[in-house]
Amino acid sequence: MKKKFAILCCIIFFILVGSGYYLYSVNYTSRGWINNFLNKREGKTLNKEFNTKIKSANLATDYSVEKALEDIETLKLNTINLPIVINIPDIKSSNVSVDYNSLQRAQWLLDKLKGKKINIILEPYPWIANGSKPETDFNPTNKEEFFSNWKNNALKPLIDKIAIPYRVDALVVGTSFSYLEDMEDNLCDLADFSRTYYKGLITYRTSQWVTANWTDEATKKQVEELNKKYNQKLNNKIFSKVDFISIASYFELTNNDVNTVENLTKSLISSQKFSRGQEIKTQVKNFYDKWKKPIFFGELGFPRTTKASIDPWNPYASTEINNQEQANCFEAYRITYEAEPWFLGFSFFAVGNNNSDKMYYPSKETVDVINKWFNF
Repeated sequence: MKKKFAILCCIIFFILVGSGYYLYSVNYTSRGWINNFLNKREGKTLNKEFNTKIKSANLATDYSVEKALEDIETLKLNTINLPIVINIPDIKSSNVSVDYNSLQRAQWLLDKLKGKKINIILEPYPWIANGSKPETDFNPTNKEEFFSNWKNNALKPLIDKIAIPYRVDALVVGTSFSYLEDMEDNLCDLADFSRTYYKGLITYRTSQWVTANWTDEATKKQVEELNKKYNQKLNNKIFSKVDFISIASYFELTNNDVNTVENLTKSLISSQKFSRGQEIKTQVKNFYDKWKKPIFFGELGFPRTTKASIDPWNPYASTEINNQEQANCFEAYRITYEAEPWFLGFSFFAVGNNNSDKMYYPSKETVDVINKWFNF
């Protein structure tokens, strides 16, 4: 009788343990029911209520796990943007495949982050021609085939192998598909497809844009074309499908090699580059006004050189190191956006590898600025 009772107790014990593990593992919202409940009480998790600001950094595609963990602590981050390399042979190709080494390294990092309450934004990162071409140049010949491959050979594997088992908070369904954004139904299908399998937050990251307020007759057509492209981006249906709107914020600000914070702040209101007068902050807020979705700078980067504000997307605009110029650019962004209620946060580009060729890695002066963000 005692033996049967002991066996019954063991069975009940294993059932309870198994049930507890199931509840912990199931991706009811994003990070699992139990973990999500605990984090929500602390106001630190990412969820549709957006009760916390995102203070994130993008990992370089060649990050090391040890350096990534160190940078998370140094920058006092509550979130990390985790890229998984998606190999694409060239800018015309529709073939995509998950890079096994990148996937495995992400799993190692996520294992290390367990219990640290760091939110995760998962990004399938287009790695074109072995990284020699930017994603903004990607223009596949067979676009329909690409969308099918992106869903089935990139998004679905990452949802199955990373998003669900590791209970990540948000999924980037696409990154700066500039030559594909006019295919709005296909973009929307990426979001719908992902929601079929994944219950966390979803976003799409669009690239920066250019407009101008030139009034001379010679540039009239150019101004009209730039404004048309901006309005097409603003009204893209993909933003109706996401939980928050992501922007790669590499806006061109000034013509100067170096700047004061005050001048950079003015340029975020009205860009001085080529005297365009682009009303950057107003145009960014227009996305919130149109879609009623919070705005997130999914990439925000400046090289630690002179000329950092001229072409922030170009790490080779100058070879002259200027740590303070990089810091001043971030301080201007902090002053301009930090307190806005519609501004969800930012992801600093890029950390996890501080080799000498990593021009976007933060200087000490920049770290001091980043540490001040959202310290209300």
